[in-house]
Amino acid sequence: MRPYWKGYLKLALVSCPIALHAACSSAERIAFRQINKATGNRLRQQLIDEETREPVAPEHKGRGYEVAKGQYLIVEDAELDAIEIESTHTIEIDRFVPRAQIDQRFFDTPYYVTPSEPVAQEAFAVIREAMRGKGMVALGRLVLSKRERVIALQAYDKGLLGTTLRYPYEVRTAEDYFCDLPELTIAPDMLTLAEHILERKAGEFDPATFRDRYEEALLAHLKAKQAGTVPERKAALAAPQRVVNLMEALRRSVAADTQSAAPRKGAVPARKRA
Repeated sequence: MRPYWKGYLKLALVSCPIALHAACSSAERIAFRQINKATGNRLRQQLIDEETREPVAPEHKGRGYEVAKGQYLIVEDAELDAIEIESTHTIEIDRFVPRAQIDQRFFDTPYYVTPSEPVAQEAFAVIREAMRGKGMVALGRLVLSKRERVIALQAYDKGLLGTTLRYPYEVRTAEDYFCDLPELTIAPDMLTLAEHILERKAGEFDPATFRDRYEEALLAHLKAKQAGTVPERKAALAAPQRVVNLMEALRRSVAADTQSAAPRKGAVPARKRA
């Protein structure tokens, strides 16, 4: 697997070569292509000059910075490549912070961080275990896709997990959305029933139980269509009924959950573990 970024991890005077690998991928999702419905051929997008309406050859494609309406300053790739700062090739750890202090809204994209050369494994392990022992997260900077990003590094298994962080201007304030919500006093009985439902449905976090039901239904539809059968159109799902009496709805939820959890008649009880 090819690394997404290669450079150095630096802590004071200690440095080691590292590589970043994408920790997530959407390659397994079903993807569609744009086609010509009349011929069945795949469509290709073409760049068109906004003024002349003529097609543009790939070698004439460039990037520009708009300095005025309709006026652009042409910027060449070589110019951008020449703009190098330290974080272009090095992640220098600026400081360490407790993981709990990082607002989850700032987390963006995760990467696996590994030493890229055998000679770097000892220095890499020292930095990793020091963070693991203190339960701290390292904050540094690196350049990805010609943009400097803040990255949070934490010990993860035998390597590090690096997660890029959003800048404050990228995170919207919650007050803009929650300011109109009133301060309500919840009846103790309602809260007790709701807490009971939560306790009955409590469990361990297990990503293996996650199912993409839409992806499964879409795949079944495509297989049926490929086999020549026309899938029947299912009736639209009815919207949940509006709750008129919240207290009654909570009581019925608790009763239904208790009834479904009760052992079936004739069922053999599970043997207790020794």
